[in-house]
Amino acid sequence: MSEGQNRLIAWNRELAAAHQRLRQALHLARRALDAGDSAEAASAGSDLLLYCKGFCAALEGHHLSEDAALFPELAARHPELRPVITKLQQDHELIASLLTQFDHALSTGGPPDVLASHLDGLAAIMESHFRYEERQLLDTLAALELDVDPRTLLGPL
Repeated sequence: MSEGQNRLIAWNRELAAAHQRLRQALHLARRALDAGDSAEAASAGSDLLLYCKGFCAALEGHHLSEDAALFPELAARHPELRPVITKLQQDHELIASLLTQFDHALSTGGPPDVLASHLDGLAAIMESHFRYEERQLLDTLAALELDVDPRTLLGPL
């Protein structure tokens, strides 16, 4: 298989892998929050900040990269996807707002139940968004011929 053929099948895998890494980051943030309720609370507080801030930064970076690089490329090559891309960008704005609210609750020392509620809401929206994006874009991405660093299109995950 040539390098070009490898790229043909890679973009759909790259997106799915990016989503999986973000799911894992959310899982780690949730575990850090749950540990905060235990006897390990002293170290859990710093773990929570680390994992939650890392999760927020990764998710935001992923969406910013999609908005700035992947979506314009797809819209130019596949104009029929423009309504899908518009919906995905609207989701990105909603998720960014939820991330800002979560970051505020985290930075101001919100209680664990409030932080858990934020994470639960983010998880639900994020999972719905990822599933929609994968349903709508994976086939197109499987045939995308584009020679660029995946981090440019999908964020520094």
